[in-house]
Amino acid sequence: MLGLKHWFGVLVQSSKHRKRQNPLTQPLRYSLRTSISKMVTSDSNSGEILQLFLKIGLDERTAQNAIVNGKVSSNLTDVIHEAGVEDGCIKSVGNLLYMVATKYPANALKHRPFLLQYIISSKIKNPNQLEKALSFLSNTGPESLEVDDFEESCGIGVEVSVGDIKTAVDEVANENMDAILAQRYRINAGNLYGQVRKLQPWADAKVVKEIMDTKLHELLGEKTAADEEKPVKKKKEKPLKVEEKVIDVNNSSSAPALVDTNPFLIFPEPGENIQVHTEIFFSDGSIWRPHNTKEKLEKHLKTTGGKVFTRFPPEPNGYLHIGHAKAMFVSFGLAKERNGYCYLRFDDTNPEAEKMEYIDHIQEIVNWMGWGPFKITYSSDYFQELYDLAVELIKRGHAYVDHQTAEEVKEYREKKLDSPWRNRPIAESLMLFDEMRRGVIDEGKATLRMKQDMQSDNYNMYDLIAYRIKFTPHPHAGDKWCIYPSYDYTHCIVDSLENITHSLCTLEFETRRASYYWLLECLDLYLPYVWEYSRLNMSNTVMSKRKLNRLVTEKLVGGWDDPRLMTLAGLRRRGVSSEAINTFIRGVGITRSDNSMIRVDRLEHDIREEMNNLAPRTMVVLHPLKVVLTNLEASAAMELDAKIWPDAQEGDSASFYKVPFTNVIYIEKSDFRMKDSKDYYGLAPGKTVLLRYAFPIKCTEVIFGDDKETIVELRAEYDPTKSIKPKGVLHWVAEPSPGVDPVKVEVRLFDKLFLSENPSELDDWLADLNPKSKEVIPEAYAVPNLAEAKYGDKFQFERLGYFSVDQDSTPEKIIFNRTVTLRDSYAKLVHK
Repeated sequence: MLGLKHWFGVLVQSSKHRKRQNPLTQPLRYSLRTSISKMVTSDSNSGEILQLFLKIGLDERTAQNAIVNGKVSSNLTDVIHEAGVEDGCIKSVGNLLYMVATKYPANALKHRPFLLQYIISSKIKNPNQLEKALSFLSNTGPESLEVDDFEESCGIGVEVSVGDIKTAVDEVANENMDAILAQRYRINAGNLYGQVRKLQPWADAKVVKEIMDTKLHELLGEKTAADEEKPVKKKKEKPLKVEEKVIDVNNSSSAPALVDTNPFLIFPEPGENIQVHTEIFFSDGSIWRPHNTKEKLEKHLKTTGGKVFTRFPPEPNGYLHIGHAKAMFVSFGLAKERNGYCYLRFDDTNPEAEKMEYIDHIQEIVNWMGWGPFKITYSSDYFQELYDLAVELIKRGHAYVDHQTAEEVKEYREKKLDSPWRNRPIAESLMLFDEMRRGVIDEGKATLRMKQDMQSDNYNMYDLIAYRIKFTPHPHAGDKWCIYPSYDYTHCIVDSLENITHSLCTLEFETRRASYYWLLECLDLYLPYVWEYSRLNMSNTVMSKRKLNRLVTEKLVGGWDDPRLMTLAGLRRRGVSSEAINTFIRGVGITRSDNSMIRVDRLEHDIREEMNNLAPRTMVVLHPLKVVLTNLEASAAMELDAKIWPDAQEGDSASFYKVPFTNVIYIEKSDFRMKDSKDYYGLAPGKTVLLRYAFPIKCTEVIFGDDKETIVELRAEYDPTKSIKPKGVLHWVAEPSPGVDPVKVEVRLFDKLFLSENPSELDDWLADLNPKSKEVIPEAYAVPNLAEAKYGDKFQFERLGYFSVDQDSTPEKIIFNRTVTLRDSYAKLVHK
């Protein structure tokens, strides 16, 4: 037991060093030291358990650590006896038994003996098979175990030879050859191992690693000094180059080819989730990890049934933007992928900024994005519980009523100084907090603050405010309350009350994790598993609600649904589908890396890919130039077939639409110039071009206006024989009958709202607005079939882009928004 006593001493010393960073570790350390001391004093019993663990092949350090952890020790002892290997077993089996002891889902204990027989009989041979087995059992009811399904899910009976693994390694190496040769030993080898295991999921991970490492050595030779150097960090101020480099190495944050990769594999499986909730206090002493007692966890599992529970918690103070689309994808998507549940919870603790308009919008847009909430809740639903817990927090000595002004609070926090009221008597804080609730104290004259750690290295532990006085009615709770809880106080408590298993948020909230767990520990509440991911940063736009609100209120845009904004309402109005947005989000991926700026080109690529398959082709002339065909009689009108789809086959009437062809047609003004050149494919005097789906025409005369400069009309001859095959092909629209104008439509062209890639970094960001971000063409000419277009219909205007019918359209005037142009600069970048 000398090793165990030495380990205990190291733990105590380590805990002393971490005391300042984590004030709440004191009771946790005391509890841990007490339990360890009891085990240390029982040397004979611990010695027997140690020998039992060593017999199954565990190394001595792992065995001793298992003894120290009472839960693991108890579980492993039970597992050994259930498996009947008290006299020992081979190391590979022992390691799998240890995995069962540490990861087995509590909701499936009935099936554990069944699983152990597969392990000791070597039907389950490696950790990957066992992980799949644990996942299967965690989602299996007590009476519903199907043996065939179980065996199929974890590869029972599947034999993977060394030759099979070598073949898979060769395939992965060939697919990644450019990246391997470019990055050499700096390449993410774990990603390569993962690709091999995707091809051979039941292969032994150790053998995969050995063969892949051997392959890399064959390709690259010995490591050089350059291979040992640390890679240079990418500069944030050059995001375009960052993304180009990411594309070159096939990183999942950029390449569309990786869209089928499951982005939720980074989250713990249900079986692993038990472990992250019980084993580790902290990840590295500064980033907190949850630790729930056996009683808390069992109560939680009884409520959740071992299912994943997440929440999407928007604040109803504005419209949702594309960053929220990622948050929805992460929280709703994880719940769906794990067969769990996701709440839509309104984080409505600030009545001054919240409106029913925003609440209604959020519910409607969540449904439009394709997500169905398990329940719709409000933080305000818990105002009474939150108040009662605040009273309990004061009684436990962890909160106090403070009278500092906002400026004084800021100054004291910057100087790490305690508030003069920090140590006031508990009874006095209770009395004052009750007066705050009853409206006796004026707004701004008192707050309730959490008594955290003013000497911490983490700014979010400097006695955060829990309650403020606001004499403002609440849009959901009415006028019952005049004190309102803060986000920092409310968020974690409601997560716990709703039994959230995965509390998911963006990386800027990482420093708040300490406060999150501090408060739950103080109140002895269940601790969810917190995980932060990188937020979505889009180029040439702003996504701060404060900035968006300013654009809207100062009427610099046409409202929250202006098609130039990256709000989801704006994107929808522009003609973007929720499917295209989710495809884009999935392609970006879910990581903890600080993402570079994602270029808007990339989103447009996914929009274009979808619309290319869904939007029928048609023809519209934005800036009409009249062309009179002098060799065609006015009465000789004809109907021609134009393709709705580019791959239309002759005889397939559903793939064509009719267009009139008469002696008066209209082309784009930009498709004519007076001087021809070799690189110009438009119309010019004496030159012949082809009218799409029609005939070649040759310009014979140019008619100028009274100013002798403005071209008002062209004269041309058409070739009914189609004997000439010119290079230039133009779209066009004809008069349906003599003297009758074509269908007139309004077309709105949109471009990037800001000129700079990252306007939020500019001091005067409003000065960066693109003056050409919107162009309205009130009378464009369209082919007749567009006269019947309805709101939401989508089309490809040939040579112009993809367009959608706007909500402002009327039967008298149809309005089209350009959703995206035809040019795909992102696709060219990816395939360079």
